[in-house]
Amino acid sequence: MEAVITVIALLFLLFVVLGAYATVKVIGAAKRGVDRTISQARRTVEDTTLRAKTFTQPGPAGEIAQLRLTLRTSMRATQDALHLGVAEDESLKESLGLFERLSVHGRELDDELRRLESEPDKRTLSTRLPELRERTERITQSADSLRWAARDRARRFAADDLDSLSEQIDVEAGALRHWTTEPGPTASWPEAPVPDTATSSGQTWPEPPRSRPADEPPRSAITPPVQRPTYPWQKKPRPESTT
Repeated sequence: MEAVITVIALLFLLFVVLGAYATVKVIGAAKRGVDRTISQARRTVEDTTLRAKTFTQPGPAGEIAQLRLTLRTSMRATQDALHLGVAEDESLKESLGLFERLSVHGRELDDELRRLESEPDKRTLSTRLPELRERTERITQSADSLRWAARDRARRFAADDLDSLSEQIDVEAGALRHWTTEPGPTASWPEAPVPDTATSSGQTWPEPPRSRPADEPPRSAITPPVQRPTYPWQKKPRPESTT
């Protein structure tokens, strides 16, 4: 009885542990989903605000907003392209590592541009703009180069696979269209009999059976016996006596 109670207690404890683990996993997944949704919403709001500043704030402030928008758009597009491509092509891991290093410089520049958005000194902003513009251009060009290289590689692989598939389909279609018809039996003339003498030449044909005249009696298959002539010296057979 005690053993049964112990087994039941262990099973109950196991179910509690599994339930707690599943609950933690579900909560973690839900939290990550919520964080992802919040991050995407924050980025959307921030991009919309920057786009509005480029039109509503002329001068250095509007140009700084445009630099931030250009930098964020390029880095985000490259990040999505590399993360999507590395799942199908393992060779993109090195490119992804290079992009992570580039992202460090991009985040530093984005933070600096964010701080300069609230800078009241327009003259200082004007003196800093050439250097900020040059840094933004270098980072975005590097990000665009990685993104387009990954896309060209994926497109090249897709084109090679399509070429190989087209060749296989052409070969299969040719095999399906290739058929042979067996020649049917042809009528042949009867062979000529071998001549009896070597001097005979030319082809001879078998003679057709001769027709028998109607008045000719049919021949018997067995020849009837012929009556022999009698001679004088031959004795007549003695009749058998009746006694």
